[in-house]
Amino acid sequence: MTQKTTDAAGAATPAALDQWAARLLQTRWIVRAPIPLFRAGLGWLFGGRFVMVEHTGRKSGEPRYVVLEVIERETNALRVASGHGPRAQWLKNLAANPAARLWVGRSKGVPAMARVLPEIDAAAALARYARVHPDAWDHLKGAMDELNGGEAIIPVVEFTPPSR
Repeated sequence: MTQKTTDAAGAATPAALDQWAARLLQTRWIVRAPIPLFRAGLGWLFGGRFVMVEHTGRKSGEPRYVVLEVIERETNALRVASGHGPRAQWLKNLAANPAARLWVGRSKGVPAMARVLPEIDAAAALARYARVHPDAWDHLKGAMDELNGGEAIIPVVEFTPPSR
């Protein structure tokens, strides 16, 4: 059964918006557009809702950058979700080398260690995000499901200060 993407008045339905968002998330220049702003010290323009993560390429050893939505924060912990699921390159890089630097708000290059949360903890963090941001979650989840061709597996990564 094919999902309708417009209603009787021709307005886009949530399914159409999810498909559109999924296409945007696959457009490299769009998802990379915020990186120069963060690197120029303008991350504060995004408030605390987004973070730029500097990580090391697992094959190249070169610095890599990705901007992600912060789904949850606590004292000394910041969590993000992998919209591209377990196949995201940044996620694979952090699994190989968990050392990272974070740019969020007015903070720049803060050292952090990454840890992929166990599934049960990831599901709990995503459920809390869904309660706080229900509309954003509906579209985010829809876009992730669209990207993954079905029910998305959404890993959550927690960043904490490095151990001393």
